[in-house]
Formats: sequence, structure tokens, C-alpha cells
Amino acid sequence: TRHFLKKIKTELNIPVLGLVDADPYGLKILSVYMSGSKNMSYDSAHLTTPDIKWLGIRPTDLDKYGIPEQCRLSMTEHDIKTGKQLLKEDFIKKNPEWFKELEHMVRTKEKAEIQALSSFGFQYLTQVYLPQKIAQGDWI
Repeated sequence: TRHFLKKIKTELNIPVLGLVDADPYGLKILSVYMSGSKNMSYDSAHLTTPDIKWLGIRPTDLDKYGIPEQCRLSMTEHDIKTGKQLLKEDFIKKNPEWFKELEHMVRTKEKAEIQALSSFGFQYLTQVYLPQKIAQGDWI
């Protein structure tokens, strides 16, 4: 997948947008696409997409899109600890908007999975959320 995205970006010049859960692990996934895996650091240069953009679902999207309370999840102590550790990572500190989103997540102690959007209907993600975010250029 990482090699495929790198080719899309470099050969076709198509922007790469990440859609991940609004939790610390979603950001960890984005970081692997952005700068590579620590376990495969020897091959990272061939597999990274350093300018990947975070499309969603972002912590501030929970209020912006009115995600119902029953679809929001409380962060565990482990989630909060991971979030605080991520706030110290270079890939987060280099991007003030990512930092602000993660800080918001840790402060509110709320997270959500992409599936939370299905509370608005089975096709909300593909027919409303993604088209709206892309049309508005709402990625960071």
C-alpha cells in the first residue's frame, strides 16, 4: 500500500489524503505512510509519502459534523498516554494543525472510529462526508 501511494503521488502527482480513526492510532498509521515504519527504516525512503494529508476523521470533526454522543468513545488511560507521547513526536510538532487536533483529542478525552459517521446512514461517508471534505479542501 505504501509503495502504491508513493507511485500515485510521484508519477501521477495526485494528492494523497488519509482517512483514519480519530484516535492516537489513526495518527500512528498516518505517520507510517508519512515517514515510514521504525521496523523497516532501511527501506523507508522508497515507501513514504511525506506530504500525505489528514482528511479525517479528525477530533474536531466530532462537533463539526454533530457526531452523536453514543458514537463517541472515551479514551482509555493508555490512549491518553499514547496521545501525549505523540505530541512530542517530530511529525506532529512539524504540523501545527495536526498538533492542535491531537491536543484537542487528549484534552476532551474523546475519540471516534470512522464507523461513527454511519450513524447518519450507511452511505453518509461516501455520499456526504468525503465529497464535502474534498470539495472544501478540508484536509491538513
